[in-house]
Amino acid sequence: MKTYIKADPWKVIEPAYEAAFQKISESLFSIGNGRFGQRANFEETFTGPTLPGNYIAGVYYPDKTRVGWWKNGYPDYFAKVLNAPDWIALKIEADGVVLDLNHWNIERFRRVLDMQAGILHRQAKVSHSSGGSLSISSQRMCHKNRKDLGALQYVIEIGKGIKNLKISSYLEGDVTNDDANYDEQFWEGYETGIKNDSPYLAASTKKTGFRVGYALRNRISINNRAIKDLVDDIDIKRAGQLVSLAVKDGDRIVIEKYVGIKSSRYVAENDIITEALAEAQQADSSGFDTLAKEHSQTWSDNWAGSDIVIKGDDKAQQGIRFNIFQLHQTYSGDDPRLNIGPKGFTGEKYGGSTYWDTEAYCLPFYLSTAGAEVGRNLLVYRHQHLEKAIENAEKLGFKNGAALYPMVTMNGEECHNEWEITFEEIHRNGAIAYAIYDYTEYTGDQEYLLSKGIEVLIAIARFWVQRVHWSKPKECYVMHGVTGPNEYENNINNNWYTNYIARWCLSYSADVLDRISRGEGDLGRLKALTNISPEEWTGWRKIGEQIYLPVDEETRLILQQEGYLDKEILPVTEIPHSERPINQHWSWDRILRSCYIKQADVLQGLYFFEHHFEPDTIRRNFEFYEPLTVHESSLSPCVHSILASSLGMRDKAYEMYLRTARLDLDDYNNDTEDGCHITSMAGTWLAIVKGFAGMRMKKGRLSFKPFCPKNWEGYNFQIRWREQLLDIHVDQNKITIRNQGPAFEMLLNDSKYRIPQDQTQNIPL
Repeated sequence: MKTYIKADPWKVIEPAYEAAFQKISESLFSIGNGRFGQRANFEETFTGPTLPGNYIAGVYYPDKTRVGWWKNGYPDYFAKVLNAPDWIALKIEADGVVLDLNHWNIERFRRVLDMQAGILHRQAKVSHSSGGSLSISSQRMCHKNRKDLGALQYVIEIGKGIKNLKISSYLEGDVTNDDANYDEQFWEGYETGIKNDSPYLAASTKKTGFRVGYALRNRISINNRAIKDLVDDIDIKRAGQLVSLAVKDGDRIVIEKYVGIKSSRYVAENDIITEALAEAQQADSSGFDTLAKEHSQTWSDNWAGSDIVIKGDDKAQQGIRFNIFQLHQTYSGDDPRLNIGPKGFTGEKYGGSTYWDTEAYCLPFYLSTAGAEVGRNLLVYRHQHLEKAIENAEKLGFKNGAALYPMVTMNGEECHNEWEITFEEIHRNGAIAYAIYDYTEYTGDQEYLLSKGIEVLIAIARFWVQRVHWSKPKECYVMHGVTGPNEYENNINNNWYTNYIARWCLSYSADVLDRISRGEGDLGRLKALTNISPEEWTGWRKIGEQIYLPVDEETRLILQQEGYLDKEILPVTEIPHSERPINQHWSWDRILRSCYIKQADVLQGLYFFEHHFEPDTIRRNFEFYEPLTVHESSLSPCVHSILASSLGMRDKAYEMYLRTARLDLDDYNNDTEDGCHITSMAGTWLAIVKGFAGMRMKKGRLSFKPFCPKNWEGYNFQIRWREQLLDIHVDQNKITIRNQGPAFEMLLNDSKYRIPQDQTQNIPL
């Protein structure tokens, strides 16, 4: 756990340079706009520890899987989000010495991410052993509404002893991925040049053939005097301009870079350079201040519908805003071909691909803060990949249109490179189905469910009925050889969560088909498309009712899997602190034999299906499994916080909230340098809205069971629900609800309340 980030309600502040934490800071101070993003690498040359990263949404490379023990059905490749050409690059030479904070003496340093305005700032005063000194300051943005624009302003103030300054501002195409399996470069087909005083660079990805184009407008001035005679600096993988200046103490040099960034996902290949040039030129005409004002206004609009205000706890406030900020940077919901990578635009780990995290954790955030159409696009993404999911299942021997959605994907194909997860972590199918249910219950939109959603449900149900088998000794259906959400258990039998969600999927799919057969949808179209019949879906329900659910009769505990209680059961407190996290200190063999749980497993099911269980059952299992959970998955703390809130275990709920809120800011799991945990950040929002505020859907009504953590004065959030826009404030004594939509009826602590249109109500707790 690190504590070098200063607490502030609206800013992430690094008050001094921390060389050992440079990669962590590069992750924390990342910026993006849903179309592209940038780690917080220094603009100028830096030879210290760094992970350069500039990423463009949807542009990836299928890096061939590198294993020595190939299995039938194994993915051919592991998809990787690519480190794309670098648009922020500067090279500064002072009297022939390259400015490099790894070698210059840093007298003062400050890095600030202004989350309210969406702008990254940095200031430093540095000196060299030769005696020269200068101060630098920079601010940059990935423009929030000009989605293909990056803008940078870099200021140099000459201190003493420097007579000559050479500045090169360029686009760098010679980039590599840190995680390349074969250390190869993923870009080729470079084109560089200059047109209308604008350097440009284009490149294509190997294999996938994505084309990207960058165009740069440089504006450099000294003491407010524009420099006109920039020298072109063009190479095969680099395009830029440079200038040499005679300088004196007190001179102020301002460098502005406006970069248009286009990709073939949105622009015809022949037009990429032309459109990138136009984007850069328009930005140059607007100027940095105007662009910053536009950008900040768009961020203000985003915050107006999604901010959570916490009174009395700056660390908690900073944590939730940091999480919401990164979610808005990662996904805007305007393109159903895109999804949410676990690292977003902050790093390369996990390949930048889509996991089940989206459906299990992210969907509720976007439904409540961005509207139904954004959430719907996340479902459309999976529907568009249905044929690929069927192909994935066919590779593993499944038939009749059964679908297995990939654990990791960019285009619908499975591309995960760990066999125990690729083949066994099949509960991801359940999360896809649950998201359809969750979306329908929250929005009231039945059209998606009855047209597109049911096609997905049919294919998933067909997978489950082929994946189970009949056990004569148990006289029920069982599921062997799986990995549950607790990835510290592999190749187990009858994981309760997997069996339970499969059982629910079969029942839910059959229920929806019953509705369609009664005239709520087009059964004829479905029959023609899938060859579905009443006999088939009636059979699903019968199979589901007979799927085995392991329970220990003596303790009345739900068993994570068969034989779990045969392990040596010791709480996490028995693990020496020096051996945590265990995934960085123990052998995999030791982890698999232990009782320790990476993330919510049984408790994940109790969170999803809380309404299926009595509170005593939830409490009994929470009190057993939580002390055995090491929370070494970023997805874990939020589920525990929500359940603890519902059980009245408020101190535990707050402990788990703070862990999820500051997981990256404090580097709890020693892995933030690889990138931030974007998908789990939605869990921080869930921990407040579904946890502390107790928001649920109950028979078509919005319901709350709120409390305020004892060290907070209060908290405030907004949600969109169907036709309603609600502003909700909770303090120690009351809940205040401001309704900006039609009158509606809701539940508060299971009592009905009618909230009139355009009115505010104060209700005592």
